[in-house]
Amino acid sequence: MSRAVPTRLVNDFLGSAQVFSTALNDIILEKLLRAVAGMQLTVSQFKLLKLVANTDAHSIGDVAAFLGVSNAAASKAVDKLVRRKMLVRTERTLDRRTTELTLTRRSVRLLAAYDAAKNRKLATVFRSFSWDDLRRTADILDQLSAGIIDHNANPEEICFQCGIYFREKCLVRKLVGRRCFYTLRRTRRNRQGIAAEEEPGAKAAPRAS
Repeated sequence: MSRAVPTRLVNDFLGSAQVFSTALNDIILEKLLRAVAGMQLTVSQFKLLKLVANTDAHSIGDVAAFLGVSNAAASKAVDKLVRRKMLVRTERTLDRRTTELTLTRRSVRLLAAYDAAKNRKLATVFRSFSWDDLRRTADILDQLSAGIIDHNANPEEICFQCGIYFREKCLVRKLVGRRCFYTLRRTRRNRQGIAAEEEPGAKAAPRAS
């Protein structure tokens, strides 16, 4: 029989997890983004660009769900980035109700600069830990997250708990069985590409230059 975990230990762990989450958002995301991009991007706009970079096909509904805002707010966010020449917004040839978003060279360079700065910062943070330490910690966090999600969410719901940190191999996705936002969008993209190839005389939508 497993022993009950002391409440004080649980609360201490939750406090540590919250401190880590705050540091990740405040230092790695917000302050690092500001150092790289200045006032060019808000965190929400940066997340939108990351969404486009990771999934390659979107609707305004996708953007709204990912950012946790209304469709109207999502559309405005897209329009702002289009005006700043960080996104190209086009209508798909086969379905004009569907919007396709693509990055511009400017936004690609900005995301690359952020990733390089992030990797340099984290290299100094993680260098005192072995790869095995990091893998074990990630596995423990995944199992705990899966337990929380499993008890408080419908497995049929679409999951984007990882936010901008998309993972090809996600233990939470495996343990809980929730439908991954990223993999669903990639599957949809592939199906649309096949349909476009099979459609007589169909032409691909223009890409960003």
